[in-house]
Amino acid sequence: MRLVRAFQAQAKTCTGMGSPFMGRLLTILADHWDASSALGQKMTTYQGDIGPAGHSLPLRIAGGLHALVLQNAAPELTAVYPPNMADDAALRNAALNALKTNEDFLLDWTQSPPQTNEVRRSAALIAMAQVAASHFDRPIVLSELGASGGLNLMWDRFALATGTTTFGPPDAVLTLSPNWQGAQPPQASPQVVDRSGVDLNPLNPKDGDELLRLMAYLWADQPHRAELTRAAASVVDTKVARGDAIDWLETRLNAAPTGHMHMIQHTVAWQYFSQDAQTHGTALIEAAGARATPDTPLAWMQMETDGQGVGAALTLRLWPGDLTLDLGRADFHGRWLNWAERPVHNF
Repeated sequence: MRLVRAFQAQAKTCTGMGSPFMGRLLTILADHWDASSALGQKMTTYQGDIGPAGHSLPLRIAGGLHALVLQNAAPELTAVYPPNMADDAALRNAALNALKTNEDFLLDWTQSPPQTNEVRRSAALIAMAQVAASHFDRPIVLSELGASGGLNLMWDRFALATGTTTFGPPDAVLTLSPNWQGAQPPQASPQVVDRSGVDLNPLNPKDGDELLRLMAYLWADQPHRAELTRAAASVVDTKVARGDAIDWLETRLNAAPTGHMHMIQHTVAWQYFSQDAQTHGTALIEAAGARATPDTPLAWMQMETDGQGVGAALTLRLWPGDLTLDLGRADFHGRWLNWAERPVHNF
């Protein structure tokens, strides 16, 4: 059964990303999934990739169970969720019972794909922005594609601690401390004066129900992620537009003001755009780059999977000059960052 295999694959991934609880839960669901239930039948109707690069059905189901816990809607389940300890039998019984008694809630919850606005990815954005600002010292107009709740649009309010140096404002609302390997980014002072993002299904972290959806996709045995998310949500001061990322970007590119650096960012989002959208988006950005001047520079910060190694590649393109910098790699959840600034090519 496809879903069972997807549960097993996701269990392995979660365990490898530091969540043994999610590994246990998803393995239990793989071993005891009831395909005859209304929820089970609904899951069988999905076409295409149901894994993390597609519909992410295992994460939708696990996220729904966590949402029940966060709302105190399933006391038996809460009793076996972290920080509480429970053996596999107790976890199995509670999870399977929750699937049955909360089926209507879970049928509705799983209509929407997971929303993970991982704040720790801002560590990579802060580091890349240091490089961009060291090349072009201009106030920044920031645009994010696939922005979800807009938490990573606020990276200039966060601090990055690399072990030897801290980047960011002295009154940072949170500090990100990835396992840092490599040299230090340059010291610069990026100043964001305008920020906006776009998402097909944006969430408002100021809204309790929408914050719940963000929190439910954070794994229950990783409370530090929840703490960072709540801290970031406390300072969100921008709304994320609902719409097609490339159409929205074209409008932003055409409205970039003189005397500012327009900075485009996305983290683990580009892969979900269609090939046509990627091609069109790249062409739009490169055309805007060709029009850039030292007084209207353009930066493109990317933290994206490339199939070339573990984690995501960190790439920065700068115009004028079309300089492409390979800045290393980062864990998808921002647990580690291997910094390796070097130019790839210069057109």
